[in-house]
Amino acid sequence: MEMEMKDELGAFVHRLAAAAGLLEQAVERLAERQKDAEASIGRISATVDADLEERLVAAEAQISELKAAAASVPSTVTNGRKTLPVGMTTMLAKQGVTVDSMEAGALDAALVSLSMEQRFAVKAQLMRAGLLG
Repeated sequence: MEMEMKDELGAFVHRLAAAAGLLEQAVERLAERQKDAEASIGRISATVDADLEERLVAAEAQISELKAAAASVPSTVTNGRKTLPVGMTTMLAKQGVTVDSMEAGALDAALVSLSMEQRFAVKAQLMRAGLLG
């Protein structure tokens, strides 16, 4: 009986050792996969960073060109006139505000019937046109 138990115990220990070996192999494979994934992520990140850098350089160059072009427009082209889109001028005229006689109080009174978003849009457009300080 004692011999039989020793044989069973030996077989059990042998199966445990085999299972431990399989687990070690699985851990090694997972570690290799993780290294490969990290390397892939690094390559993707470098590619994205390079693409973003190129786009930033192109955008900065375009901004510089636009600034230079805006600076070179002589004032005789616009005759010092500040203009608004026709729709904006019409909307203000319906509210009793003309571009020539725009006052802060009159503008605010005229915009009362508009929603907050529309008021912001009108004021932003007037600021872009240089008619509102």
